[in-house]
Amino acid sequence: MSWVWSHLDLVWSSTLAHVALCVPAIVLGFAVSVPLGYWAARSAPARSVLLTLGNILYTIPGIALVVLVPVVLGLPILNPLNVTIALLIYAIAIMLRSAADAFASVDDDVRGAARAQGFSGTQLFWRVELPLAGPVLLAGVRVVSVSTISLATVAALVGIPSLGGFFTDGFQRSFPVEVVTGLVAVLLLAAVFDVVIGLIGRALMPWKRRRRRSSAATKSLAIPVPQAGGS
Repeated sequence: MSWVWSHLDLVWSSTLAHVALCVPAIVLGFAVSVPLGYWAARSAPARSVLLTLGNILYTIPGIALVVLVPVVLGLPILNPLNVTIALLIYAIAIMLRSAADAFASVDDDVRGAARAQGFSGTQLFWRVELPLAGPVLLAGVRVVSVSTISLATVAALVGIPSLGGFFTDGFQRSFPVEVVTGLVAVLLLAAVFDVVIGLIGRALMPWKRRRRRSSAATKSLAIPVPQAGGS
């Protein structure tokens, strides 16, 4: 523990660097996946092509993708943007299926009722489909956030600061304390992200909380039916 306390500044700076790599990938991954997922939910051919492409992209090894991005885009190899773009590709690959399933879960009868009330296509999306797809989308974002934080550790393999640096340096020096420090930091960061995203989801979907409270109240008011022959 003495090593950890004496290197808190390094842990903090590595954590901030890790966050800087992950946050843009998570946010942009969500922003790109929602319209693509909506398209996939409305079109069977689009769903087949997009989800297959997402599966293929996700099978690319992380270190290979981080090295390939600067070659394709012409960026310097040590530019952190390379890692963020690679993480963005993985985020879209994961989130795309969740988004498609989220919009596919919206009942057609609900859409029909909204159209019968005069909702335009834009109103239908923002006021009906997106809110109803919200819980599944939220679950997908939480999975993406944990995956992205884990994958970002590969940045250390190409010399870009991140919490993965504790793994590479610890293994090179045969110093388990540093490896464990990096592991615990990644786990804690993933937990913090998950809690924050969950809180944001609750704030953006207050109707979900009301529905839970209503369900709980209904259960508490339920009158038990006595069993036949019971005392």
